[in-house]
Amino acid sequence: MSDRGSVVISGAAGAWGDSSLSTNQLLVDGRSRYIVYEGLAEITMAILARAKAKDPSLGYARDIIETIAAHLPHFSRRGIRVITNAGGVNPRAAAELIREAARAADLDLSVGVVEGDDLTASVDGLRQAGVVEMSTGEPVPEDPLAVNAYLGARPIAAALGGGADVVVTGRVVDSALVLGPLIHEFGWGHDDHYLLSAGSLAGHLLECGPQATGGLLTDWEDTKSWASPGYPIAEVSPDGSFVLTAPDDSDALVDVRTVAEQLLYEIGDPTAYVLPDVVCDWSGVELVQVGENRVEVAGARGRPPTPTLKACAQVADGWRVQMLLFVGGRAAVAKARRAGEDLVERGRRMLAAAGLGDFRETSIEILGAEDTYGPHARRGDTREVVLKIAVHHDSREAVARFIREIPSIGLAGPPGVSGGGTGLPRPSPLIRLQCFLVPREMVTATAEVEGEPVPFEDVYPAQCQPLFRVDADSPGIELPAGETVEVPLIAIAHGRSGDKGADVNIGLRARHPDFLPLLLGQVTAEAVSGWLAHLGARSVERYELPGIDAVNFLLRGGLGAGGTASLRFDPQGKALAQQLLDMPVRLPVGLAGHAALRS
Repeated sequence: MSDRGSVVISGAAGAWGDSSLSTNQLLVDGRSRYIVYEGLAEITMAILARAKAKDPSLGYARDIIETIAAHLPHFSRRGIRVITNAGGVNPRAAAELIREAARAADLDLSVGVVEGDDLTASVDGLRQAGVVEMSTGEPVPEDPLAVNAYLGARPIAAALGGGADVVVTGRVVDSALVLGPLIHEFGWGHDDHYLLSAGSLAGHLLECGPQATGGLLTDWEDTKSWASPGYPIAEVSPDGSFVLTAPDDSDALVDVRTVAEQLLYEIGDPTAYVLPDVVCDWSGVELVQVGENRVEVAGARGRPPTPTLKACAQVADGWRVQMLLFVGGRAAVAKARRAGEDLVERGRRMLAAAGLGDFRETSIEILGAEDTYGPHARRGDTREVVLKIAVHHDSREAVARFIREIPSIGLAGPPGVSGGGTGLPRPSPLIRLQCFLVPREMVTATAEVEGEPVPFEDVYPAQCQPLFRVDADSPGIELPAGETVEVPLIAIAHGRSGDKGADVNIGLRARHPDFLPLLLGQVTAEAVSGWLAHLGARSVERYELPGIDAVNFLLRGGLGAGGTASLRFDPQGKALAQQLLDMPVRLPVGLAGHAALRS
């Protein structure tokens, strides 16, 4: 347990493939006691499951593990401890690579491993227990590539308590990488729900790396540069409050906007953000700028965790391919659309003649014609576009046959078509994600250090409560009487979007409290459902976060088959907040000269 006023934790990776610059930047900064590397998105889990199926020695995010291994001497010299979930579906293999690097460098380091998330061998038991898919009600598939539960922070804290200098985990919730060290340092108990929620919020803000320090900011022009992105640092106090900052020698921008956007990112209902250790309520969180690139975060609340854990199965579901063709010249949009439609029709005829059956799904998007905007597209024509064609079929042979036909459009199709020098793609397996709520007693997390088990007390069912939700959405507020002008939503709000499986999350924050009534009154669930109707969401839910003058929308089914299986060019909905921010709203003329209004 820490006897210091605060614990400093930094985030060096927000995804598999994040920048290699982060580790040296944080080492030079010198403040961090812990550095965490987060590397597991749902799409990443699908990729790692496929890799392990081909080669049992694989299944972890190798670039992150190799980065950690290469910097072990620096971590050891500075007394920095490292936690990562880059172990993916094979944390033992990842841990062994780190041990080999430590031995080669003659370092006396202990490596801990957290497991228990892999439920692949328990599929029959899950089916017998009546576990079903969260959205569709389908049973657990009989032969998935992998099934992994989301573990919490307690086993990470245990491994640290057992002396681990590096902790490698499988599938834990991303925020647990930060909550684990805080539990270890401060001794937070199972019923310290407000503290556990606050620590999870620190993890949530660190888990995506530079997304909290200027990355993806709506007002992107305000960031100095992306040449040297700053990685986030949290200075966490024993009471759970913390200051989010970044290294001075970077292009980071840390202000209330950057932190608020990341707070809203992919959280669904902010009053019931369900994690293994706690159900978080972040609706009353407050953000205060306390210095240059320093934002204080406080006000998180929490309540007991639920009796179930989320688990996701990676299910092989046929084959797909996505191809891009450049189309230039006059009427480029019309030429590209016809070329795409005719190629798909040709493919259908070929497959029917071969007895292979029709495509399961096809997708044609004209990039440059704003097809992703649906009815709100503004570009009726342009002289250069990219034609995207994607298809899904049960048979690899069918997809391969279709791919071989694509180059001929450069001979038999419209003028101005080019492959862009990218070459022909190959068929790839389509991996569908299915998610379940599994009783906690069916999941046993374990922690060990250098092969020796470390005992700990994880959350047990008697400490849990069924989930309840607070309806935080208020009815629309009428505009004050008087003259108004039309402005785009981005003038009074900023925001961010991302995926929650097949659902899409869009968070919006008013640029000033004066604009909040306009946001609440006009940007209702019904209005968002209508503006983004082209997504085909089943329903739209709105939640309020009065602490930061924000609202959060959850569009159920807004991503179709979900990020791992979607044929869309933006399968994770990363651009959807930008689409929504173009929605027109009415602004009272008395606010037309407001200093916070964005042009």
